[in-house]
Amino acid sequence: MLSAWSDSLREGNAVTILLLLIAVFSLVQGWNRGASRSAGRLAFFLGDTLMRVVGLGISVLFTLSVSPQAAAWLQDLAERMPARELSFWEQIWFTAVHSLASFPLLRFAVLFIISYGIILSLLRLLAALTIGGLSSSGRENTRNKEGSSSLISRSAGALIGVLLGAARGMIIIALLFICVSLNPASEFSRYVEASPLYKQGAQAVIEPLSGSLVQRQLPVFKQSVQKELNGIMQKKYEVIDHAIPEGIEQTAAYITEDAVTDEEKARMIYDWVGTRISYDYDKVEMYEQQRIWKEQTPQDTYDTRLGVCIDYARLYAMMARSQELQVRVVTGGGYNGEGGFGPHAWNEVYLSEQDKWVPLDPTWAPSGDWFNPPRFSETHIKEEVF
Repeated sequence: MLSAWSDSLREGNAVTILLLLIAVFSLVQGWNRGASRSAGRLAFFLGDTLMRVVGLGISVLFTLSVSPQAAAWLQDLAERMPARELSFWEQIWFTAVHSLASFPLLRFAVLFIISYGIILSLLRLLAALTIGGLSSSGRENTRNKEGSSSLISRSAGALIGVLLGAARGMIIIALLFICVSLNPASEFSRYVEASPLYKQGAQAVIEPLSGSLVQRQLPVFKQSVQKELNGIMQKKYEVIDHAIPEGIEQTAAYITEDAVTDEEKARMIYDWVGTRISYDYDKVEMYEQQRIWKEQTPQDTYDTRLGVCIDYARLYAMMARSQELQVRVVTGGGYNGEGGFGPHAWNEVYLSEQDKWVPLDPTWAPSGDWFNPPRFSETHIKEEVF
């Protein structure tokens, strides 16, 4: 075991170095404090840990009980969004409100963090009021009696320090175990698992306590979180695009003035967007080379007559909505002509006469008829809809 530790140290494994530094620091701290002060520190550590566990339990139960009522209240608040162009801070506010109302994991996390902070503060205040005075008196008496710590006292303090170091190290190992379980195949996970100290701690303590539940469920949880994070971006677009500018609405009305059916309206708007908007290759190049994304609204796309696929789709959706069509923006993969798929966005519109949703791609309109063509799904892989 010691040879594995020394090999890991020679290789400069940061995880092994960190865990050993925690152990050495705790040992030296215990030696300097002596037995009585170290024991008091250990008691404080255990008491604080117990308080946190109790606070976690109460917060989870409280959050589970209030989350449904919070969702209803947030949904009511979201429906009060004004039908006009929103300021920057209003966009942030209503995006947050819509996201919290729609995504249960996000809502649970926010409510939990708030309730846990309040409950833990109340528990600490209660502990300070009930045992704080007694603890202060005891520490003062201990200092008066102990004076300068003896060798025996320092040795006992060092032993208690090792116990504290082990507890601190296990907290670090537990956090690393969660990260490794979330991304088991990553370079970071392989680096962490190369540490013999981490591996022995995880196998001896964490895995027996958690069983296979954490390793099985955390990747699923990660996927759920990722899905909600993507959903927040969708909610942002929904909030920004909520109000329809007068110019866009008037143009859509003019385009569709001779239309009778939903399909005719949808087709006329598709033709207009597909022929009036030009693809912004400079925007793509800026993102690919400099990782700078130029965000723009449907109004920007309408004014400049430039955009990329998401801009086409958002402008189409806004114009269609202005003419009382039900429309969606779809994101996913689009065929790249080289045997693969790249990030892409398009639309789906509901045709009431046919009682069905049909796909269309205004970005690809210059290359052919992409309004509900046959085998559309062979060139478009749907992932998210908003």
